[in-house]
Amino acid sequence: MSRPFTRTSHLAALESLHFDILVVGGGATGLGIAVDSAQRGYRTALVEAHDFAKGTSSRSTKLVHGGVRYLEQMQFALVSEALEERATICANAPHLAHDLAFVVPRYRWWEGPFYGAGLKLYDALAGSRNLGKSRVLSREETMRAIPGVREDGLLGGVEYHDAQFDDARMALALARTAAARGAVVATRAECTGLLKEEGAIVGAEVRDTLSGRALRVRSSTVINATGVWADTLRTIDDPAATPSLEPSRGVHIVLPREFLPADHAIMVPHTDDGRVLFVIPWHGRTLVGTTDTEVERAEHEPRASGEDIGFILRNAGRYLARVPGERDILSVFAGLRPLARPSDEKSSKKVSREHSIVVAPSGLITVTGGKWTTYRRMAEETVDAAMEAIGLEPRACETATLRLHGHDDGGGVEADLPVTRRMYGSDRLELERIERIDRLLGVPMHPSLQVTPSEVIFAARSEMALSVEDVLARRTRSLLLDARAAAEIADEVARLMAQELDWSADEARVSAEAFKDLARGYLPPSVG
Repeated sequence: MSRPFTRTSHLAALESLHFDILVVGGGATGLGIAVDSAQRGYRTALVEAHDFAKGTSSRSTKLVHGGVRYLEQMQFALVSEALEERATICANAPHLAHDLAFVVPRYRWWEGPFYGAGLKLYDALAGSRNLGKSRVLSREETMRAIPGVREDGLLGGVEYHDAQFDDARMALALARTAAARGAVVATRAECTGLLKEEGAIVGAEVRDTLSGRALRVRSSTVINATGVWADTLRTIDDPAATPSLEPSRGVHIVLPREFLPADHAIMVPHTDDGRVLFVIPWHGRTLVGTTDTEVERAEHEPRASGEDIGFILRNAGRYLARVPGERDILSVFAGLRPLARPSDEKSSKKVSREHSIVVAPSGLITVTGGKWTTYRRMAEETVDAAMEAIGLEPRACETATLRLHGHDDGGGVEADLPVTRRMYGSDRLELERIERIDRLLGVPMHPSLQVTPSEVIFAARSEMALSVEDVLARRTRSLLLDARAAAEIADEVARLMAQELDWSADEARVSAEAFKDLARGYLPPSVG
């Protein structure tokens, strides 16, 4: 049964029902599992300690891709699977994912045939689901495609296709898709313990972090989809459990569009550490990343180091006509990858992104690894494992053709809409209804951002946004697009949310100030 998409209604159902599957973690993996489980008709619940996609899942490179760099590692099966999932995401969420052409600039004669052959293999692995054929570009064609490229020594380029999406909006679409199929999804609901009978898991202890109230959620199985925090829940289940993850920090910077005034992206094939680097047009900005730095412990708000920022600026500057500096950065954000702990001395950048599903003797199912592109396949395999582990009635997975919330079967996405409005899909009709009441609700709140009062109202009213951060970091992408500008509208966002959520003046002020403090951490240390 579907219920209103509000935290109050879902939290009440969380305590009153008995579930087949309880998912812990509201990122890409956990939300994908909730969608799959609910679509199969299992009684499903999901709890998230913070907000949907609060961690790693909102801090990706915004790409749905097969993984060009894995070709060099001869991981053809991994690439082929990801390319198939790439096509599925584009079909099921066209308002959030779309084709993006990339160019690999070449400055040495041998790079043309070398990269050209590799990308032809990429095309072949995609088969009939390819987004566009790769091709070799002349010097002139390359400069037209990526006018911000460094021209000195440029011989030409190689073009290929992958897809781009909005990660946090995708997570929200998954949450609403799961809820529409009867799943209970609750944010600010932290799993603090596991319920057991004769050593077998029969549910979880959950704390409502807003009220502090403890809940006992009954479920036939619990799925641990907490990403870089997976070992925490594993240790609650079994204090003797050994660490299974080795987190790695990925950092991105956001620059003005002038650095890449194009609709094509640049793929830098080799950086100082052997990884690839992407320079991508995204929401009217230039997104550059990513780094790969091992970290000792997981943090909810990982920060970029000066070395991370310098690495990106240095490597991007080798391919851009205008070399960026720290003063050009609009925002810098970091995320942690839940990489499997390697069994030898390999560095984290060589650890495969393939996922792992482990069923503990207690029945706790832990899924780790993977990436956004393969979230649906990971979810399918995890629900299959749960189905077998607890003897659920076998039901087939149908998510390969499941249209996600916001998909518009009637007329598609309007091409002339701003990209920040297109990502709402069919929900843009609700925004228009709000704006018909007062046309000023459709006017951007800041000259450097597209976010409108109607989007803030809609986020609080219909998207389970419970703080200024929820709105400016994830329901809209304002924090990532321009951290300073986002902080400047925090008070007004809080005022609008207060009207919808019945906040006191004090509650509005606290939410706004908390966001401003957060936003300072999204600027380089030298200019923050």
